[in-house]
Amino acid sequence: MTQRWIILTGTALSLSLAACGAPGQASGGGDDGGGDAPFEVGLVYSKSGPLAPYGAQYKAAFDVGLDYATDGTGEVDGREIRISEKDDAGDPSKAVSAATTLIGQGSDILAGSTSSGVALQVAPLAKDNKTLFISGPAATDGVTGLNEYTFRSGRQTYQDVATAGTMLGDVDGKKVTVLAQDSAFGTANIDAVKGVLGEKGAEVTAIEAPAAAKDFTPFATKIKSQSPDLLFVAWAGENATSMWGTLSQQGVFETTTVVTGLDIKATHSLFGEAGTKIDFLSHFFKGAADNEAYTALESGLEENGEEVDLFSNDGFVAAQMVVHALKEGEGDTNAMIDALEGWTFEGPKGDMEIRAEDHAMLQPMFTVSLEKEGGEFAPVLGETIAPADVAPPVASGK
Repeated sequence: MTQRWIILTGTALSLSLAACGAPGQASGGGDDGGGDAPFEVGLVYSKSGPLAPYGAQYKAAFDVGLDYATDGTGEVDGREIRISEKDDAGDPSKAVSAATTLIGQGSDILAGSTSSGVALQVAPLAKDNKTLFISGPAATDGVTGLNEYTFRSGRQTYQDVATAGTMLGDVDGKKVTVLAQDSAFGTANIDAVKGVLGEKGAEVTAIEAPAAAKDFTPFATKIKSQSPDLLFVAWAGENATSMWGTLSQQGVFETTTVVTGLDIKATHSLFGEAGTKIDFLSHFFKGAADNEAYTALESGLEENGEEVDLFSNDGFVAAQMVVHALKEGEGDTNAMIDALEGWTFEGPKGDMEIRAEDHAMLQPMFTVSLEKEGGEFAPVLGETIAPADVAPPVASGK
C-alpha cells in the first residue's frame, strides 16, 4: 500500500494518510491503473451560506451533465465515477479543509468552487498535491493561468466586462462611468472595467455609493452630468430596487446606455419597472442557446423538478470535463491535464475551448433584455458574442 502525502498550502506540515496511489498517479494503486475500482471525484461547493442558490444550480446541472457525458451509465470504461460532496459554505478555510480530506481519500479530481475566494485558496492546494482541479462559477480572473493543475468550467470577469463593451462597438475614446458600491465588490468591478475597457481606450470614471444608501438622487444627478456613453452598474443588495428606480426617475436611461449583469431568475424582480430599460450582459440563462447539450440540460433539469438558470452551464460543463479527463487520462493527473488542454467541445452555451496556454475557458457570451410576461420578467436573447470577441489576454502565471 502506497502512502499518500497531503501538502497543506502555507505550512511546512505534511500528513501521511493511507490511500491507494500517490499524487499524480491513477487511483487504485495497481499497475493496471486501478482495475475496476471507482474513479473518485470530490465536489467542494456552497451547499449552504450566502452563495447556496448558486451552488445548488451548479450541482443540479453537474448531475445532469454527468448523465449526459456517460450516456446514462455514470461510468467511464466500466468504472464507476463516485462523487463525494463537501460543503464549504463559501468559506475558504472550510474549502481547504474539505479539499484536503478529499485528496487524502484518493480523489482523482476536485471540482466545485462557487466562490472566487474559495477557488483562489483551493488551486494552490491542488498544485501542491498534484491533483486536477476544475473551478466552477468562481469568476475571478485570477483563477486563469494560476497553475497547471487548475482549470475552470465557467466564465471569468474579463468576459463579462468585454461583453458590456460590445454594446458600444469601438470603445476607443468613449466615456464609461461605473456606478458601484463602496466595498470590495464594487472596487473589483471598477478595476475590471478600467482593466478591460480602459485598456481598449475608453475613458473610465467611477461613482461609488455606500452599500446601505437610501437616497440615490445625488448619484443619478452626477451620472447625468458626466454624460457617459455607457453606465456600467455593479450593485447587489436589498436597496437595488430603490437604486434602479431612482436612475429611471432621474432620466438616466434617456441619456445613456445602462448595462449590468443578469443575475439568477429569483433576482429579476429587483429591477422593478426599470427592468425593461436595462441592457444586460449574461453568460447563461434559460433559452440562451439551442443545441444538443442545451436540450439535454433543460430536459434533465426538468425531470428533477429544476430549471435552467445562471450557473447551470458551469455545472454541466464541469461534468463534461471530468468525464473527458477520466476517459483520456484514466485518473493519471498529467494525462488528464494533457487531455483537457486545447480540448474543444459543445456545451449548453455552444462551442467551448479550453485554451492550452492558460486554461481560460473560451466561450460565447450573450446580450439580453428583460420583457414583462404577466407578473414576471423573462430574458430575451439579443446578440450571441463569439468567443474570440471576448477572449481574455493569455495569462502568464501557469
